[in-house]
Amino acid sequence: MKKISSIVPRWLPAVFMMIAIFTFSSRPGSGLPDFLDWDYIVKKSAHMIGYGSLALSYLHYLGYENKNYRRAWFWAILFSITDEIHQWYVPERHASIFDTIIFDNLGAIVALSLHYKYWRKDEQNEPA
Repeated sequence: MKKISSIVPRWLPAVFMMIAIFTFSSRPGSGLPDFLDWDYIVKKSAHMIGYGSLALSYLHYLGYENKNYRRAWFWAILFSITDEIHQWYVPERHASIFDTIIFDNLGAIVALSLHYKYWRKDEQNEPA
């Protein structure tokens, strides 16, 4: 069993990302900025960046073994689903399964794929 002193620092980035995502999704629709013609692109890009970062944070906690890439992706998508349910109850917001299926999923997959391709080898060679 892992010592608590080694678990907490590895878990902090994921906790930070979950709090950030929850905070942004708690804002009523009228409290969101309007990016005019770029509104859709900016907001969907934010979904991708947020859930890509969350997936990488989960991977950081789990460790960089191959089996943990799928786990990190799954946890990110699970959090995305719960966040969409949460938005259902926020005034002037709506839940969208497309946000989860397309944008959150794509963000997590791209981030984890880039990590796997470009950074995984370096971290496996570092001493624990």
